[in-house]
Amino acid sequence: DVQLQASGGGLVQAGESLRLSCVTSGFSFDDYAVGWFRQAPGKEREGVSCISKYDGTLAYADSVKGRFTISSDYHKKTVFLQMNSLEPEDTAVYYCEAALVPIYRTSSWCLDSRWYDDWGQGTQVTVSS
Repeated sequence: DVQLQASGGGLVQAGESLRLSCVTSGFSFDDYAVGWFRQAPGKEREGVSCISKYDGTLAYADSVKGRFTISSDYHKKTVFLQMNSLEPEDTAVYYCEAALVPIYRTSSWCLDSRWYDDWGQGTQVTVSS
């Protein structure tokens, strides 16, 4: 079973930082990418960042480039999202999920939520102004 658990959210002030963790099990990073997504109330789910060991993909949404950094500890089967210079607009529930790397893909395919299934519980990030 593919399982992922996101944690590390919280309430911070604008300009502060948070580090989210995604502990995974049940799949190989050789075959799967891991993506971070977020969903704010009344808005669609948005791809934030993703990482793929298969082809070295690191992708970011334009809204977080330069502020967020995705990384991984494959030995510990954990993916991280370092979020700096947080803004009130970053307030959302953050999810991590895994997707099988498709044969035909664009450079930012793993930011598209349609590749992912079985969304689990996320972690709430709230940024106050």
